[in-house]
Amino acid sequence: MSNLAILQRYARTSPEALPASILFKHSARNLVIFDAFPKAIFHFLILPRIQEPRLNADVLTDLRTLVSGDKELAKEVITSLEEEAKEVKKEIEDEMVDRYGFKWDVWTGFHGAPSMVHLHLHVISADLCSDKLKTKKHYNSFHPKLGFFMHMEEVLSWFEADPTFFSARVKQLKPSKSEPLLKEKLFCFHCEAEMKNMPSLKAHLQEEWNKLEKRRKESAKRKRKLDELRQAASQSVTSDDSQGDSSTSSKKAKS
Repeated sequence: MSNLAILQRYARTSPEALPASILFKHSARNLVIFDAFPKAIFHFLILPRIQEPRLNADVLTDLRTLVSGDKELAKEVITSLEEEAKEVKKEIEDEMVDRYGFKWDVWTGFHGAPSMVHLHLHVISADLCSDKLKTKKHYNSFHPKLGFFMHMEEVLSWFEADPTFFSARVKQLKPSKSEPLLKEKLFCFHCEAEMKNMPSLKAHLQEEWNKLEKRRKESAKRKRKLDELRQAASQSVTSDDSQGDSSTSSKKAKS
């Protein structure tokens, strides 16, 4: 089986048969796996499991094949992925705090023209700092404003829109519409500065991350200090009240 179809193979496989190096967690409907080539500090994929006959491999080939069919089934699958993503996001945020002392944004979304066969939702931290992020295509496929990366909120909104709008969005899910976006110029998603090449972009993204880390850690330090001062003040008030009560009781006893 081609490496491009490896996700489809995972979706057919019993979770118990997948190694811990691949499988992060699973539910009755979905698999959560580690991205083999993470494009950020945290990067997971959520795959709907193939469950014949409704959720077969053809239906779940990609987002286009899913939303081109039974609309209610498509909404059911995507909503299930969203619920799974919320749990994964919470686990990522907990790990962020444990590892770095603070948390930052996490994006969830689909690629407009995915290279891998089988529908998968990306859950990725908003830093794009990784040695696996090597090409313009890699970067532009995750740029949060370019359009190739379609955020979960956007995709879910299609189902609440006018049927004409829904149909129009489905028709836009073609490689010919999405792939040109991967050739766009390199712009920093933080400050929108244009970068001349990938090495300069990667260095810039690392600088942006370092600045964010410094700001968040300083903010956390100030918050801890403020909490300590408040706690000390609260303990002082409690101590004063206790002494006042003791003095009053002593006077009553003497009288």
